[in-house]
Amino acid sequence: EEGRIRATFSDGSSDVYDTVLAAIGRSGDTSKLGLDKVGIVPNPKNGKITAKFEQTSTPNVYVIGDVMDGCPELTPVAIHAGRQLSRRLFGGSTEPMDYRNVCTTVFTPVEYGTVGYSEDDAVAEFGKDGVEVYHKFFVPLEWSISPTRGKHQGFTKAIVEKNTGKLLGLHYLGPNAGEVMQGYGTAIKLGCTFDDITSTVGIHPTTAEEITTLSVTKSSGASAAASGC
Repeated sequence: EEGRIRATFSDGSSDVYDTVLAAIGRSGDTSKLGLDKVGIVPNPKNGKITAKFEQTSTPNVYVIGDVMDGCPELTPVAIHAGRQLSRRLFGGSTEPMDYRNVCTTVFTPVEYGTVGYSEDDAVAEFGKDGVEVYHKFFVPLEWSISPTRGKHQGFTKAIVEKNTGKLLGLHYLGPNAGEVMQGYGTAIKLGCTFDDITSTVGIHPTTAEEITTLSVTKSSGASAAASGC
C-alpha cells in the first residue's frame, strides 16, 4: 500500500507498517545424534532438547546452547552456560546458569535492548496487580540536531515488582542499546530496586540517563511523551 507493508496477525487483525521484521529462530539439528539410543526425546516441533540445569532426561547427558529448548539463542549464553556447567561438574560450584537476566540487543537501524522480564512474562508470574510499569519516550540529543531524525523518538520502560520495588526488567529503544543494557544488566543481576536506579545521578547528556529519570507509570494513564532537558 503506497510502498508500505500490510501485516495480518493470527487473530485476523491487520495494520500497515514501513518495515516488518520476521524473527523465526532456529531448529535443533539433532536427528542424526542417535538420541533415541540413550532415551532422549527431542521436541518434535523444533528438534531441541528439554533439560533442567543443562541436564537431560538421561542423567549423564548434558546439553548447552541453542539446542537446549527454551535457551536464548545467543553465543555468549552458550559459552557462559558451558563454563557454569563445568564449574558445577568439576569445580564444586552450585551456581546455576541465569537464563532470565541475559542482556540482549537487536541491532536494527534503531537498536532495541532488553534484560530481565518482559511486561507480559512479569504479569503472568506476579499478576497484573503485582507489577508496575514505568515508561517514557525521549528524543536522543544526537537525533534532535538532525533534520530527518529529530522527528523520531526513543523509548524506555522498567518492569517493577510492586511489593518489593525490585527491578524485574528493562527495555530500551534508541542509540547504542547494547552499550546501555550491558551496564544495567549487572545491576539487575545484583537484585537492584527501581529506587536504586532513580536515585542514581545520570550522565548528561546521554540516552542511558533516561532510565534514571523514569517516573510515569503506565497504570496512571499519564502521558509518557518526551520532554526537554
